Amino acid sequence: MIRALTDAQRRDWLRLARSENVGPVAFDQLLGRFGEASLALAALPDLARRGGRASPLRPASEAAADSELAAGAALGARLIASCEPDFPHALAALDPPPPLIWVRGDPGLLDRRTVAVVGARVASAAGQRFARGLAAELGQAGSVVVSGMARGIDAAAHEGALPTGTVAVLGGGVDDVYPPEHRPLYERIVEQGCVVSENQPGRTAVARDFPRRNRIIAGLSRAVVVVEAEFRSGSLITARLANEQGREVLAVPGSPLDPRARGCNDLIRQGAAICEGAEDVLRALEGLGDLREPEAPRFHPAPVEPDDALRRRLAELLSPTPVSRDELVRAAAAPPAAVLAALTELALAGRAELLPGGMVVKG
Repeated sequence: MIRALTDAQRRDWLRLARSENVGPVAFDQLLGRFGEASLALAALPDLARRGGRASPLRPASEAAADSELAAGAALGARLIASCEPDFPHALAALDPPPPLIWVRGDPGLLDRRTVAVVGARVASAAGQRFARGLAAELGQAGSVVVSGMARGIDAAAHEGALPTGTVAVLGGGVDDVYPPEHRPLYERIVEQGCVVSENQPGRTAVARDFPRRNRIIAGLSRAVVVVEAEFRSGSLITARLANEQGREVLAVPGSPLDPRARGCNDLIRQGAAICEGAEDVLRALEGLGDLREPEAPRFHPAPVEPDDALRRRLAELLSPTPVSRDELVRAAAAPPAAVLAALTELALAGRAELLPGGMVVKG
C-alpha cells in the first residue's frame, strides 16, 4: 500500500530495518504480520525468544535512528521508505523491496528508463572505451545509466552518462566513496545524477554488502549490460539477479583469449542477448511497458501462531544449502502462514536466514 509516513513512523521503519537479524524478507513478513513497524518492534524480543534465541534481542534504539537521520540530513540526503510515493517503482516491484533507501542528488532519475552497465574492475582500455561510449549513447537516447561506481567498467559508464544523468548504487553508506580516487566522480554524480544506498550514512562497505548492492542495481534497471566479467565476478551476480527479476540481460562478446570475456561469453551461451552497441540495448527495451508497483499487495497470509513442534521441525529441515519456502511447507506438512511465521521467528533468533526469491538457509 502506497502511503506517506509521518516522522514517527519513518523512525519506526528505520529502527525495524536496522534491528538485528531483520533483513528485507523478515521486514516484509513482520509488516505483513503486524501491520505497523511500531507493533513489530514491540514484538521482536518475544518472537526471537520463541525462535530459540538465548539472549534478549534488543531492537535498534530511538537514539541510533535519530543519529542516522541527523547524519543523512547533514549530507542533504533523503530517506525514502518502500511504501512511499517517491520510492522507485521498479525497486518497489521486487519481492521484497529494500525497506528503505538513502538518496543524494536527483531522485527523479530513479523512475526514468534505466539501464545498468557493469563489468570488471580490472578492465581493458577497450572495454572501458566501449562502456563509456555505450553509456553516452544510451543517455542521449533518453535512458539513465546505473552502475556501482567501482573501478574499471563502472566508472567508465558513469563518466559517459554524466551529461544526461547517471545513478551510482553504493555498497556502504550514501557517503562511502570507494575507491578514494573516485571522489571527484562521486561529487559530479551527486551534482548531475543520483547516489543510492541501502545502508546508513557513514558505513564502510564490507563483502556481504555487495550482493545487496547488486540486487538494487538490477532492481532499478530495465536491462543490465555486462561489458567484461571473469567467472564468479560480481557482475555475473548482478546479471543473475536481473534475470531472476525479469529484467533484460545483455553481454558484450569478447575474445576467448581474454579471461575478462569468459563471463560475458558464457552469459551469451546461456541465452543473454549480444550487445555490440546502444542499438542492441534499445531494441531489447522496445515494447517493454513501464515497471510499476503491483496494484495488489504482496501475499501476506492471515497471522497464525506456530507451535514449538513446527519450529523444531523447520530447524531440522534447514541446512547451508538454500531451500525454497514452498518446499519447507511441503516437508513440514503445515499451513503456509504458520511456516512463514515460524521461519521469521527462527531468523530473528539467528537460526535461519531468509533470502530474497523465497529461499531459506540455516543461520
